[in-house]
Order: sequence, then C-alpha cells, then structure tokens
Amino acid sequence: MADDAGTSLKGRVSAEEWQARVDCAALYRLVALHGWDDMIFTHISMRVPGPEHHFLINPYGMFFEEITASSLVKVDLDGNIVAPTSYYINPAGFTIHSAIHAARDDARCAIHLHTHAGIGVSAQKDGLLPISQNALLVLPQLAYHQYEGVALNLDERERLVADLGDKKLMLLRNHGTLAVGATAAEAFVGIFFLEHACAQQVAALSGGRECVLIAPDAAQAEVRTQSGSVPMVSGLAWPGLKRRLDRHLPGYDS
Repeated sequence: MADDAGTSLKGRVSAEEWQARVDCAALYRLVALHGWDDMIFTHISMRVPGPEHHFLINPYGMFFEEITASSLVKVDLDGNIVAPTSYYINPAGFTIHSAIHAARDDARCAIHLHTHAGIGVSAQKDGLLPISQNALLVLPQLAYHQYEGVALNLDERERLVADLGDKKLMLLRNHGTLAVGATAAEAFVGIFFLEHACAQQVAALSGGRECVLIAPDAAQAEVRTQSGSVPMVSGLAWPGLKRRLDRHLPGYDS
C-alpha cells in the first residue's frame, strides 16, 4: 500500500523523514499484532527530524494493520496538515500528541492505547501496584493524569504535560496508557512493559486484593536501580520486532 495518491513517498521525502515514517508505521502494525488496537481509535505519533516540530500520526479511519509509512499524515503543532493528503486526523489524538511534542524534545515518539487491562488498572483507586517484576520496572517512570473527558479541549494539554513531567510512562485515569521515548523502540518497549504489568495486575486481582502479595520494599528498591536499562533492551528487541512484522504483517515500510 502506498499513500492515498497511489504512490510511495520513498524518495519523495528526506531519508530522515522516511525512516521516521517506517518506524512509526511499524509501531502501528506491532500494536495491532499484539491485539492492543482499538479499531480506528488511539494514536501513535513520531516527530519528524528537523526544527519545525512536525509529527506523523495515523490517518483517521484506517485500521492499525493497514497503516504504511506513506499513509501517515504529517501535521504541525497547530494541527495543520503540512503535506498533501486526502486524509484527516482524529482531533483527540492531536490534543494529546501535540501537547507531548511541544513540551518534550526528548519524546520523539508517543504511543497511546485503550486496552482492557490498561483501562482497568487506570480505573483502580491505587493505580499500578508493585506486585510483578514488570510493575517494579515501570513504577519509577510512571505518572498519572486525571480523566477530563474525551481529549478535545486544548486547555487539557497544559495539565497533561505537567502531570507527565519528565516521566516516560503514564496511566490516563479511566482512559488508558501512554508511553514516550527518544526512539520508536524505546516507546514500544515502555508500553510493552506497562501493558504487561497492567494485565498481570488484573489477573492477580481476580483472586481478590487480600490474596495479593506486594513485593518487599528491599526488592522494590533494588529494581529501581536496575530499571534504567530499558533503552538498551529496546535497541536489542527492535530488529527482532521488525522481523516479526515481516513474517506476519509485511508492507508497513511501503
């Protein structure tokens, strides 16, 4: 699949933008492959290298397993589409992602999901509990943002980025999960750990809260010292993730 004009953008945009498009499309396909997509809803964005703060986001109406490098829509921080396309974007997606890309130069990639487990834990009063190794790895980088309704109010952007601070992961209360990263690989591994921690908590709590073991304080402290290895791990995992896409959902890089 190429862009809506039937022509691939490869060679028609800079090599740096093309790589960002390929990585971003790979993320959409990986989310679909893991069963984390929500039909045409939720969003993944990737900053386009350069001073303009342009970023790529999904064409509203396409399923995640359909998205390609060429079909992604390029927008600026005001929501203007800055490259020819017949597609448009989800306003709620623009609100969340423009906030992040305007405030965090280090957050070149952002992934926002609406999974059952992620929403389930986001709706629990105590949030993510230190009951699994994945949770212990996630907690030092986890922030929370209170639910304000469908993200159509641009005023919410200030509160969202204030709540995110310098963290890389977030539970949006009653809404879902969020991960940011300097690379597509870092953002994906972050959301992978967060989603697994949420699923493990939902499974553990199915037997009742009184039966759940909280990890010992000493173990929690030890894992905090070990949690900085995510960027290295993500770099190791990313080539294999793309090989998996080539086997199961090829064509994202077109």
